[in-house]
Amino acid sequence: MKTGKTLQQMAAELERQNNVKRDFVLETSGIQMAIDEGNPNLDIIRTAGEHKNIDRFSLNDIAHRQVGTHLNIPAKYYDRMRTEYPDLLAANVNAWFQRQPSRRMVRTLDGSARAFLSDRYRRIDNYEIAMAVLPVIGEMKDARVESCELTESRMYLKVVNPKLEAEVKKGDIVQAGILISNSEVGHGAVSVQPLIYRLVCSNGMVVNDLGQRRYHVGRANQSEDLELFRDETLQADDRAFMMKIQDTVRAAVDEAKFSHVVDKMREATEAEITGRLQDVVEMSANKWNLNQGESDNVLQHLIKGGDLSLFGLSSAVTRAAQDVESYDRSTEMEALGWNILNIGRNEWSDLNKGGQA
Repeated sequence: MKTGKTLQQMAAELERQNNVKRDFVLETSGIQMAIDEGNPNLDIIRTAGEHKNIDRFSLNDIAHRQVGTHLNIPAKYYDRMRTEYPDLLAANVNAWFQRQPSRRMVRTLDGSARAFLSDRYRRIDNYEIAMAVLPVIGEMKDARVESCELTESRMYLKVVNPKLEAEVKKGDIVQAGILISNSEVGHGAVSVQPLIYRLVCSNGMVVNDLGQRRYHVGRANQSEDLELFRDETLQADDRAFMMKIQDTVRAAVDEAKFSHVVDKMREATEAEITGRLQDVVEMSANKWNLNQGESDNVLQHLIKGGDLSLFGLSSAVTRAAQDVESYDRSTEMEALGWNILNIGRNEWSDLNKGGQA
């Protein structure tokens, strides 16, 4: 499992961000892209009589992509304008802002626009999730936050509870855990998913189809104020959801789900790799969209692990997840480990046949 921040570091950063982030909901007629020293910025314009007050923000990659998607500007063309002709990008964006006005939410942090979202986007933020679940984790005897991180797109809390463990094969012990994740910028729902922690190599595997999710969709924000502020208390349904999150975390050691996953792992140890290893890994990389560097690492860990089975391939992918630079991508690869275990018998046979010398 990839190392991220310490829990203390993440808690401090969550509190800092919660105090400085700013959100705006307004018509695109009150938003303008402006070029400053060759860099696109987003201006939030407040008009009071004859006076205009402008809040200027840079844009991160996420906000740029969301602006382009909202305006139906193809990503390749948007990126080319951004790099080669930013004035043309601003002209395009501003023209469509005016010609097709709509009400949007702009989320900002540290002087940067970090998301450009629908006004129906419901703010269920990282700080609130953390404040709800960390006390519950603290109540669990022997439970530990094995890894946590805060990226531009998501928050991750990976918790292991060693009260429930099993042996997949002789000497290969796994423990039950849970992944709590959230995105404040439109890159995913609030989710609580089972996590499997493999002691022999500190791998984590995210069981991405047995969890619970809550999407950031609500009623259109009707606030008459341009800048949004957090209510003193959450709305009733949000409070209920936070309580549900807490209950789900308390039940993180779900014996039935854990047994289901362990059974899948044990079955996978019997599904042998019969083809040429390099070919099987390359075909797997094409199927599951691994790049060349990731594929090479998977092959290396598969050979080093010595387990030439479907379980060995899954474990090689989750081990390779520790080597990638991006924590987001690392977690995606941990979820991919579970997808590999669930490959159909015919698909597995095809991979092996295609990889036979």
